Amino acid sequence: MMTSHYLTVLDRELHYTEWGAEHAGTIVMWHGLARTGRDFDDIAAVLSQRYRVLCPDTIGRGLSQWSPQPESEYAISFYTRLAVAFVDALGVDSMRWLGTSMGAMIGTAAAAGPLKGRISHLVLNDMGPKIGDAALARIRAYAGNPARFDRVSQLENYFRTIYKPFGHLTDAQWRRLAETSVRRTEDGRVTPHYDPKIVMMFDHEAELVQWDFWDALECRALCLRGAESDLLLRETAEEMTRRGPRCRVVAYPGIGHAPALNVPEQIGLVEDFFAA
Repeated sequence: MMTSHYLTVLDRELHYTEWGAEHAGTIVMWHGLARTGRDFDDIAAVLSQRYRVLCPDTIGRGLSQWSPQPESEYAISFYTRLAVAFVDALGVDSMRWLGTSMGAMIGTAAAAGPLKGRISHLVLNDMGPKIGDAALARIRAYAGNPARFDRVSQLENYFRTIYKPFGHLTDAQWRRLAETSVRRTEDGRVTPHYDPKIVMMFDHEAELVQWDFWDALECRALCLRGAESDLLLRETAEEMTRRGPRCRVVAYPGIGHAPALNVPEQIGLVEDFFAA
């Protein structure tokens, strides 16, 4: 069963969903740059049969507060501080972490730093210590200037186009993605549910290269990769298998950035890894 909550940490209100609250073992699932914690509904529903699953919206996304200081707070370093404050406030001493894209970067920084020894398993969904240059340009272009439409159905069609690399989603899953990713603007139109200033994260260029963190990891690690991804390049993924935690990389053909974690093959792999 999913429940919705709000929590204030570092003077910022975060929204999160919680699944399987009766369980002691905890999984934190952190979403990608322009997404929300609701992206994990399918995998959270399965894993919550065994674990407590926490899926926050990062500040500036979904139902969480937008930052009044975007230049400094829309950054991996601040998101990591938020993540630590978030799990501390919820009394989570140890956890497994699954992060898509930006959420994987936050997990890597946390597992190598302030949550070292507390994150036992780390799953990176189509993210590594270095982002492909073409992907950086692509994400900057669409995320910093979100489209606006008159109708939610038009926004859904837009999502079906830009997120086609996620892989197969049913009509119901596309509808849910749209309805959990929409906000209405002052003029009554609809647009994706995030602050356009989140692209300021890319101004913190030094934080976008994480090889030092990767080499410092002591937890188990698994990387899922869309075989067509322009964000996690094949050569980066191969290097991840040779250094740091020397993780296993599993590539999914026909998928780009990033696997939607909504089919049994992907969910089962994560479930088996977390059980190890």
